[in-house]
Amino acid sequence: MIRDCPELRDRAPVFRDRAAAGRALARLLEDYRASGAVVLAIPAGGVPVAAEIAALLGLALDVLPVSKMLLPWTTESGFGAVAFDGSVWVDPQDVRRFGLSEADVESAAAVARAKVERRLARLRSGRSAFELEGRTAIVVDDGIAAGSTMRAAVSGLRRLDPGRIVIAVPTGSARSVENISVIVDAVYCANLRSGSRFAVADAYERWYDLSEDEVAAILAGLIVRA
Repeated sequence: MIRDCPELRDRAPVFRDRAAAGRALARLLEDYRASGAVVLAIPAGGVPVAAEIAALLGLALDVLPVSKMLLPWTTESGFGAVAFDGSVWVDPQDVRRFGLSEADVESAAAVARAKVERRLARLRSGRSAFELEGRTAIVVDDGIAAGSTMRAAVSGLRRLDPGRIVIAVPTGSARSVENISVIVDAVYCANLRSGSRFAVADAYERWYDLSEDEVAAILAGLIVRA
């Protein structure tokens, strides 16, 4: 199932910032109000979005660190991702297309894994692992471009045996959202955009990369166990 806002399709920008995007998503997710679902924010950009959703719908909030495995020659584009539990998801087509060696893959995985471990330690501050068995997990990021980060998150979550896995993002590539939808129970994407060019940032009037200090400040006092 894919739910979106028809009036926002193929438009950009549509959100003032990530907080405004979270409020728009909360309206789409109204059926989950006080449902016992857990909102899982992918740092960094997913945290301000998820914080709004959790606060407005009365849901538990936690973090789900996932990091892209970057191509050796860029700091933006990836070919896979490392999830919160250390598991790795790699797109084999990208490995072949870019001619990546086994050493390239291992090096990128090591860098991504170190980032995930650092964020777990910093943003969860020693809190025990979240309990998801039988519960609905709502995974939130600030957008889906290629989808490798979300695929890694879903793969890791499967091992925790949640009752349902729901993806919630303010904006997403229509093609990537459709591909993700077949491996989860539902996808909520307020701003679906088609076409060959897609950038998450285009959906926002105010866009910048959040620091871990900013993310930690947002989470301070907001993570609720339920």
